[in-house]
Amino acid sequence: MIRRALRFLPLLVLPLAGCAQQYHPPVIRYDDAAQAVRQPDPPKPVQVVEVPKILPLPGQLKPLPPLRRNHPAPEAADPTVRVTQANLAARIQPTRASYVNAVQVYPYSAGALYHVYAAPGEITDIMLQPGEKLVGTGPVAVGDTVRWIIGDTTSGAGTTKRVHILVKPTRPELTTNLIVNTDRRTYLAELRATSATYMASVSWDYPEDDLIALHRQDDAADDAAPVDVGLKLDALNFRYAIQPVKGGTPPWLPSRAFDDGHKVYIAFSSGIGQGELPPLFVLGADGGPELVNYRVRKS
Repeated sequence: MIRRALRFLPLLVLPLAGCAQQYHPPVIRYDDAAQAVRQPDPPKPVQVVEVPKILPLPGQLKPLPPLRRNHPAPEAADPTVRVTQANLAARIQPTRASYVNAVQVYPYSAGALYHVYAAPGEITDIMLQPGEKLVGTGPVAVGDTVRWIIGDTTSGAGTTKRVHILVKPTRPELTTNLIVNTDRRTYLAELRATSATYMASVSWDYPEDDLIALHRQDDAADDAAPVDVGLKLDALNFRYAIQPVKGGTPPWLPSRAFDDGHKVYIAFSSGIGQGELPPLFVLGADGGPELVNYRVRKS
């Protein structure tokens, strides 16, 4: 059940009928009115402070052109040159600042070309995200299957199970590309063999996944939190009748209403947040309806 926290005078009438005949409100004995006091919402357990931004690749970080350049430079006439330039702009090279011990941690960006250096006699471990699975009939594809040895294995179990792509060249001065398809994303890598320099391990950081996890943690904490605090149970008043004015029962008919002498609470059934919430009116001192504001909790 979804509870909605409302602040207004403890007398309510919901307009449950559309173009109905003139409605004559019943004679109601008014309770003593109490001035509503707005209270701030409690802080959320998790504060999501930033939305992920599109990651500019190193080849795309270009200086601003001089002011005298009013038109961009024309593209190369040769399409192969344009392809080479695009691949060069999408290539990400390892950096010292991105190393954690012997692991190069690349920031993941769809479509980027990640450079991986390997050497004969050494194995380079390409680690996927924990819980990520290989999919398809050929999830790991390499351009040169003769001079490069490619295999895969796993570590851990359950949610910590991790796929490892093992790469080893048979001789130096070799280049090829690697494509890995998983149930979450596709990795594009360029493999380059040297005589001695190799990368022991490669992994990725996933900013968007971290943000999604924060939102899920925030939603779970919000669902577990109480709708309100400081209620006096001995002062609760359930003397409210909820019924349609005319016609059938609408899907947004409240399930209950009560007050504690200061606030009025109206509870709706689950799923009410997926549609439009109804307006709320109270009967004023002159007997006429008055539209009031309300706040929603646990939508």
